[in-house]
Amino acid sequence: MLALLTIAGGILTISARNAVHASLGLVGTLISVAGLYATLNASFLAATQVIVYAGAVMVLFLFVIMLLDANRPVEDANPLPFIAPLAGVGGVILAGAFAILAFTYKDPRPMAEGVAALRNGAPGAVGETLLTKFLLPFEAVSILLLVAVVGSVALVQRPAVQTDPETKAASAALEGEVA
Repeated sequence: MLALLTIAGGILTISARNAVHASLGLVGTLISVAGLYATLNASFLAATQVIVYAGAVMVLFLFVIMLLDANRPVEDANPLPFIAPLAGVGGVILAGAFAILAFTYKDPRPMAEGVAALRNGAPGAVGETLLTKFLLPFEAVSILLLVAVVGSVALVQRPAVQTDPETKAASAALEGEVA
């Protein structure tokens, strides 16, 4: 059930036309992932998932959305017309990678050994694993989050209002008369 909720939240996140609805879909996904961690007896990871991601990161995203007034639905013409075909190609490549992974995956070690290595999600074991064996992916995810925030700010920037020189000259003349 939690896996289905996670997938449904992910689909809502990428298909919502309103940025606030997409953020709420992401919150649902993150909370469902925390539930998956809880079912694996990784209570520290579940609590961290809820506090850090569903809490702090989503508050940051919603703050950026509200600050930039990006909560209205997208109805304008796509400013980057090549994105849709590029996303389609990326989706096909990702689906192919998942299919290859699904058919060629071999468990590197038994589940009991993996659970013992993480000691039920204890903070020390998780921190040691993240900052030694998985340091590069850990830092890559932090850069990815930074790029996502910067990209969301860049995508919702409003173009400056362009006025014609005649209107500008007329308003300057009116200001000169008033002063």
